[in-house]
Amino acid sequence: MLRAELNSYLENTLQAQSFQDYCPNGLQVEGTTEIKKIAFAVSATKDSIEQAVAHNADALIVHHGLFWHFQGAKTLTNSFAKRVFPLVQNQINLFAYHLPLDAHSEIGNAAVLAKLLGCRSLSPFGDYKGSSTGVKAKLPEPINAKALSIKLQAILNHDIIIASPDENQLIHSIGIITGGANKDWVLAKEAGLDAYLTGEISEHDWHESQENGIHMFAGGHYATEIFGVLSLMQQLQSNFDLECIFIDSDNPA
Repeated sequence: MLRAELNSYLENTLQAQSFQDYCPNGLQVEGTTEIKKIAFAVSATKDSIEQAVAHNADALIVHHGLFWHFQGAKTLTNSFAKRVFPLVQNQINLFAYHLPLDAHSEIGNAAVLAKLLGCRSLSPFGDYKGSSTGVKAKLPEPINAKALSIKLQAILNHDIIIASPDENQLIHSIGIITGGANKDWVLAKEAGLDAYLTGEISEHDWHESQENGIHMFAGGHYATEIFGVLSLMQQLQSNFDLECIFIDSDNPA
């Protein structure tokens, strides 16, 4: 397919224009116009880009791209240059979708995680400048915090940190915002939810969430955000005659 066709499909699917994000979403580096092979990764790192080059990919689609508003202008030098230059030299298109791939109601990180947990009654959850960033849902059956932690560890293949007022207390509902949304347990409390799942947890959130009656689970930033790009890859494979590969990362964070 042509780059313009892929760009249009991604924009229509993820509705990136409706988000005020921390970064520019969509095409970040322009490469070849004809795309036959697409690589997918959670982040545009030196390793994932080198692997995309090695696999002769025409495009790399990621959740975490190269450019972030909070970093300001960056020079094409040192480690940043080692990410950008291989893309340009090999005419690889880089597409990045951050909040749109967190919040999507079907293939978003949070929605897929909720479905893997067997949750029902999914609805938008979280708020960043007027846009939802995850989902809230009811668990298929009441489960205590310790048992839910074990279930999450199996799904995420990652150690789980629990902040719980009582690990034997039954949990009926949960809010999910993946990645680095540790402070948003407050939104779970405001929504009357029992629990909150994200990727990271800070020292003060560990104390404050449980002191406020919220069971908080942190399953790793990378581990909770692998699902969106995988689901997007599967969707593209089912709709187009494209070769797709996923580039994993040994990232414990």
